[in-house]
Amino acid sequence: MKRETILVIGANGQIGTALLPRLQALYGPDSVIGADLRQPAQKAGIFELLDATKADALAELVQRYRVTQIYHLAAVLSAKGETDPLGAWNLNMQTLLNVLEVARIHQVRKLFVPSSIAAFGEHAPKFETPQTASLDPATVYGISKVAAENWSLYYHKRYGLDVRSLRYPGLISYQSMPGGGTTDYAVAIYHAAVQGQPFECFLADDTLLPMMYMDDALRATLELMEAPENRISVRTSYNLAGMSFTPAELTASIQAYFPDFTTRYAPDFRQDIADSWPKTIDDTVARHDWGWQPAYDLPRMTQEMITQLTNVYQPSIPTF
Repeated sequence: MKRETILVIGANGQIGTALLPRLQALYGPDSVIGADLRQPAQKAGIFELLDATKADALAELVQRYRVTQIYHLAAVLSAKGETDPLGAWNLNMQTLLNVLEVARIHQVRKLFVPSSIAAFGEHAPKFETPQTASLDPATVYGISKVAAENWSLYYHKRYGLDVRSLRYPGLISYQSMPGGGTTDYAVAIYHAAVQGQPFECFLADDTLLPMMYMDDALRATLELMEAPENRISVRTSYNLAGMSFTPAELTASIQAYFPDFTTRYAPDFRQDIADSWPKTIDDTVARHDWGWQPAYDLPRMTQEMITQLTNVYQPSIPTF
């Protein structure tokens, strides 16, 4: 394998927390640099404090470590972004433009810039949303993702920068706590169940949304980044699908392990955000271009989440 030095910006976030050790295992701990505004709770490998809104600080880091790949994961998410739209826009866009420019100037070989189903809006088909559907998002987070997709395409066309991207569905993981996304109910609910607590859901019971277990998301990300460049036909962002389910269906899957577990539904402003998004995703292009196939369905994900979180909260209790 060719020697790579990889920088993960936003390494303390939901994706970064899970991706960092996966990259360290693949490339070696000395070849992966985690970076974020704060030190992680548990430091492993090389970690640097970085404010990615500061282009000079980012450039210095890229030069010092001779970075060849960047995963740009820093962002304000959907629900949190709606509490401060201008702040979310400024942070999301300034960090993106800094990363693109630094990658161009210092000839970074590959760059990953994630997108989201939040890029879709009311005029995209709700079921089997196609790769080329209309992008008219309802949130500042989604607007910033559409802008990021277009900037990525621009830098690829004009400068030849090898930018790659996935439109992530809602991501579910045990490695980190919910981080302000509209789909984060599907993380918080498992924490409540394992601790023997009822759950209050901020979405209605029948809100169908695309979701993905983090292990599948990490594998998709690495498969995309490792794919030959001539197999990459999409330079905005690839649709990516795993499973779709409602809060009621998720509750039922948890009740197979905890029969007394209950969910109360109290939709808030996040319901309007969820209603603007697709219900199922067509990821045919990703499957064709680089062979994407998900491995987790809802029952398998629930078993894994309960097993892992039981080890966190109740380590003396046998896992499922």
